[in-house]
Amino acid sequence: MANAGDFSFEAIKAMGNAVPFLVTNRGETILELWLEPIGQDYWLLPGEIVTVTSYGTWSGHPFETLHEPGRLTVWATSCFATVSDEIGAEVPGGRNRPPGTSD
Repeated sequence: MANAGDFSFEAIKAMGNAVPFLVTNRGETILELWLEPIGQDYWLLPGEIVTVTSYGTWSGHPFETLHEPGRLTVWATSCFATVSDEIGAEVPGGRNRPPGTSD
């Protein structure tokens, strides 16, 4: 990365070697998407679709996933990932977070 320590949406995208992973909430209630290793939450409304994209390099596979009731955890094994909406815009962490939910 040109600017070491710059972990902005645009800086991560500039790393290249993008591998997208589509996540859809097909349930009837809100779903927490937890992105590791950064530890950020994203809350998907029923029917909502986002793309988690891994950048950089990894060994073996770009993602690992774990499903628990009400939560999907996605590990970007490269350590660098973004979450974007259907038109490619950044989805901010914590968006749609239910009131009273700790961040």
